[in-house]
Amino acid sequence: MDVHGTVAEGFEPVREAFVRNFQALGERGAAVAVYRDGVRVVDLWAGAKDVDGSEPWRRDTAQVVRSATKGVAAAVLLMLHQRGELDLDAPVGHYWPEFKAQGKEKVLVRHVLNHRAGLPVLDRPLTPEEAADPQRAAEAVAAQAPVWEPGTDHGYHALTYGWLVDELVRRVTGGRGSGEWIADEIVAPLGLDLWVGLPDAQTHRVGRVGRVDGPEPAGVLRARPKRSVTDAYDDPGSLTRRAFAAITPFPDQNDPAFRAAALPAANGIATADGLARFYASLIGPVDGVRLLDATTVDLARAEESAGPDRVLIVGTRFGLGYMLHGSASPFLAPGSFGHPGRGGSLGFADPESGIAFGYVTNGFRKTVTADPRAQALVRAVRGALGSR
Repeated sequence: MDVHGTVAEGFEPVREAFVRNFQALGERGAAVAVYRDGVRVVDLWAGAKDVDGSEPWRRDTAQVVRSATKGVAAAVLLMLHQRGELDLDAPVGHYWPEFKAQGKEKVLVRHVLNHRAGLPVLDRPLTPEEAADPQRAAEAVAAQAPVWEPGTDHGYHALTYGWLVDELVRRVTGGRGSGEWIADEIVAPLGLDLWVGLPDAQTHRVGRVGRVDGPEPAGVLRARPKRSVTDAYDDPGSLTRRAFAAITPFPDQNDPAFRAAALPAANGIATADGLARFYASLIGPVDGVRLLDATTVDLARAEESAGPDRVLIVGTRFGLGYMLHGSASPFLAPGSFGHPGRGGSLGFADPESGIAFGYVTNGFRKTVTADPRAQALVRAVRGALGSR
């Protein structure tokens, strides 16, 4: 396996773990990047650009990162709050009056970010075409009744999260969608290879993704679910199945129309460096640019929701828009915050160590929050820090 890129002195274990992912875990094509205190210390890529092809992965190859997009979308609301344009404790209906329907008057902006809004499902799922239409998606969410009393419990809003965030951004900014806002206010200042709504000019850089299987190595968090989790995914009437079926049928993630749409819960596209550099800029300056101040970082990673998740079934922990370090989604350390993407991708930051991490792959596995390949790389980063 030809691995390309560089690692700074002391981070060689990350390269070794990256190689083992190809040798033992069925990796087809992937990249990993790590920043420390705003400086890139790991930048590696290998394999094929397409999961089913032979064209080599290049340094600028990007991939769909699925729910890792949620961490980028969360930053939009947090930045608007930081600028005094959005109150996290205001009712969503204050900004979006139509949202008050069906008993949602007390849903707060905070509840959107901490997955306590009670809106993980749609009684009538959207088609892919409807899901890509911001107006129709917003109307569907506004018309939906909560499935639990908002604020009283939490459950992962797998797809509805994106429409909630997007419409809030539009209402606060006077019509600018979250994809445009991310491009203008996050991507451009940092020079990121990251898009929520892929421009035609960048389509040639994005690899084909697909399902892959691989062995579970010794010593990593096993992906085998408990019976209760399996039952929830098998039951068409469960909140679990319904949450992930809010778009039915789910779009082909290699479809240019899917990639061009702005779905801030599910279809961000990024390089590993783009994802890591984004997280580095949340916790410190990167080439003079910092997105969140220390107070807002503390808001983002303060525990808002914890315990059995009504959608994912397992225990989860959320801050404001970010998953927090825990057994369901292990990051680097207790103070880390970030977001995985179903199937493999992962981005997070750890303010105490100054580490920001990004991993993208074209081979999606069954995992939802703790992919063995990403976890192997995270453990290698932790080991490298321990040896320094």
